[in-house]
Amino acid sequence: MAETQAVINKKTVDPKNGYCPETKIYHSLRSPVPLPPPSQPLSIIPYTLSLLHSTTSASLSATTFLIDATTGHRLTYTAFLEQIHSLSLSLQSLYPSLSKNDVVFIVSPPSLHIPVLYFSLLSLGATVSPANPVSSSTELTHQIELSKPVLAFATSSTSHKLPSHLPVILLDSSHFLSMLSASPEIKMERREIHQSDSAAILYSSGTTGNVKGVVLTHRNLIAMIAGLYYNKLARDEQEINLHPVSLFTLPLFHVFGFFMLIRAASMGESLVLMEKFDFVKMLDAVEKYKVTYIPVAPPLVVAMSKSDLVTKYDLSSLQILSCGGAPLGKDVSERFNARFPNVEIVQGYGLTESSGGATRMIGADETNRHGSAGRLAENTEAKVVDPVSGEGLPPGQRGELWLRGPTIMKGYARDDAATAATLDSEGWLKTGDLCYFDSDGFLFIVDRLKELIKYKAYQHVAGSPAELEHLLQSIPEIVDAAVIPYPDDEAGQIPMAYVVRRPGSSITGTQIMNFIAKQVAPYKKIRRVAFIDSIPKSPAGKILRRELINHALSAARGCVGYAEVEHDSAQIQAHSSKTGGQNRHGQFSPAKVEALPFQKRPAHVLKLAFGEESMQKVVNSR
Repeated sequence: MAETQAVINKKTVDPKNGYCPETKIYHSLRSPVPLPPPSQPLSIIPYTLSLLHSTTSASLSATTFLIDATTGHRLTYTAFLEQIHSLSLSLQSLYPSLSKNDVVFIVSPPSLHIPVLYFSLLSLGATVSPANPVSSSTELTHQIELSKPVLAFATSSTSHKLPSHLPVILLDSSHFLSMLSASPEIKMERREIHQSDSAAILYSSGTTGNVKGVVLTHRNLIAMIAGLYYNKLARDEQEINLHPVSLFTLPLFHVFGFFMLIRAASMGESLVLMEKFDFVKMLDAVEKYKVTYIPVAPPLVVAMSKSDLVTKYDLSSLQILSCGGAPLGKDVSERFNARFPNVEIVQGYGLTESSGGATRMIGADETNRHGSAGRLAENTEAKVVDPVSGEGLPPGQRGELWLRGPTIMKGYARDDAATAATLDSEGWLKTGDLCYFDSDGFLFIVDRLKELIKYKAYQHVAGSPAELEHLLQSIPEIVDAAVIPYPDDEAGQIPMAYVVRRPGSSITGTQIMNFIAKQVAPYKKIRRVAFIDSIPKSPAGKILRRELINHALSAARGCVGYAEVEHDSAQIQAHSSKTGGQNRHGQFSPAKVEALPFQKRPAHVLKLAFGEESMQKVVNSR
């Protein structure tokens, strides 16, 4: 009906889901959040501190901002701001050549120094570029080639991995500690920083290809923090009696940790940092510091819903888990809610390229939409694009998710080709994720387009690893699981599961395959199972499927780290009876392929698992 339609820019938009059939664009159902004029000189730091001062009624000297869970050391907001000022002056005095837009590389475990360093560098107009401290020298060299830093900050345990030509300041040195308390007799140089200037170069996880340097501007970060800040204000009237305390299980070099750090500062919250994630130490920290909020990846929700350890700790302060990185299954959510009825799970979706969250959940009505990543964030638009025709699709139909808005990245550092392939001329970010919106505007992520399993050409109706992983995680004896495409010359690809059993469990691969077979259509059945000690994941909790595919193709039965692989013997026997033990090409049945040394496996089999481009790299390495 006409009265149920909203009008935006003279286009009709369905108020239930935000979809405009004329433009085929999904609009956010949330109220627009005001942003500073784009031409106004402004960096993320003064913007964040302006929100802090306007929000916090308590004394900054009495409010703890940072807590080191390992050492117990604390930093109040006043001490934090004083250290930012001292470090900024010290950098100007000791490194006068450090100019606006210069890139500074950071490779360090989490510590109280890192937030101070981020804020100091950003206030000077430098571009911060944090990296994973466990990265190899080769990986760090690649990232340095992308970002071209003029200076690096590291620790005694990480500095040896940096190239010798790059000047390095050690964060655990007396020199750096003196910079935090020094008072150089110079005036702070006022640098005009524009919102379009680069603020950070963050590195993509590399789960689907080479690591890329994602360039985010001050405007990107301001837009992200503004949305989170105004959403928090909207919830405050109905919420929190306890002082908000966040526990970070995600690293500060990752986009999630990066923007959540700035968010916490803008709202006057306390933040507990863990140098290294440990499940028991996390539970202890929740009890000790009365943690109210934890940003998590789905495996942690699974662990909390299954582990008996949680009963040994007082977790009553916990109010919200913010879950991202992968969809969370309904069974997992319900199991968690049964154990923690007073804890709200809010899910969201975002990429490094979108400065983090592009969708989110707000309020109990939205958190009950199981499996969804929430609704579009404020000031954000989306399209669902048919991968074949390029046409925009209405609610209920699956396609690639495209995003547009003020949080979308500037581009990839020194990679014009990748930037052009990902960002179009109208500002749309092509995410590479298969998705759909439902009739109420909730986003559902199906999987990565490149990760769909192509079983006998059923790619477009089945073959989602995430769907099968949710079913596997519903089995009480399974702690974690991942599904990959395994090459099969008859079927193209078959689903293979890597499973982490609960300690003491004797569940077999056959039992697992039989369980899944009862839950799904025949073409979705898992055909192979291997047991593994842990699933390889990125720091954000995303499954590193390429590593599992590499293992599956190169490892023989019973290799180190894996138990015996169990096959769907019925499928193999049926296939062998038709072909006399050979495939339709007269060779290379699944069993024979696995028996071959990796370097001698046929190119067409490698191609099925890796795709043309990656397969060629494998062939060239022979």
